[in-house]
Amino acid sequence: MPGYVLGNFFIFSAINAFTPGPGNILALNTVTNYGYKKGRPLFWGIFAGYYVVQIICAIFVFGVSAFLPNMLGMMKYIGAAYILWLAFHIAISKPSADETEKSASFLKGFLLQFVNVKIYLFGITALTGYITDYSASLGVLFLFELMIATIGTIATLTWVGMGVLIQRAYVKYYRAINVILAFTLLECVYSMLR
Repeated sequence: MPGYVLGNFFIFSAINAFTPGPGNILALNTVTNYGYKKGRPLFWGIFAGYYVVQIICAIFVFGVSAFLPNMLGMMKYIGAAYILWLAFHIAISKPSADETEKSASFLKGFLLQFVNVKIYLFGITALTGYITDYSASLGVLFLFELMIATIGTIATLTWVGMGVLIQRAYVKYYRAINVILAFTLLECVYSMLR
């Protein structure tokens, strides 16, 4: 594989991973509402879900591409509905002052990734756009999807870090920040459905 193709793969992956998406926005909102410690289970769920979804993408690209368009079409609408629900709850959420409040769950973060159409499209587009012209072996596809998931995990950690940095300001301006985050999610739904 030529070096420029590999470079373009990494540029594409970084841009897709660092742009706002449901996982990044939920991570940012969770850390600003609950703090890093209480948000850790959710973050781990997002990371684990990212890896599992990317492995699924590699398997689809490898063997069942005939079924992919129908599945992605259905997932797009399920994902859009979930993201709308998430946007609403982010818009109305308040900072947690109650120390006994439950922390965000691993399962919530994990399941988000299964309806996060952005990462399905990201993984499939990266493989079919950059990798399959040079190799379609399952091992190579797994390797590149694991790279994508790692880049996505780094991006989400960056969003978590930003949430930690703005946590004090968030407590003061939470309503405006939550509305901006909710509108960002609405833009994700719009771009998904257009």
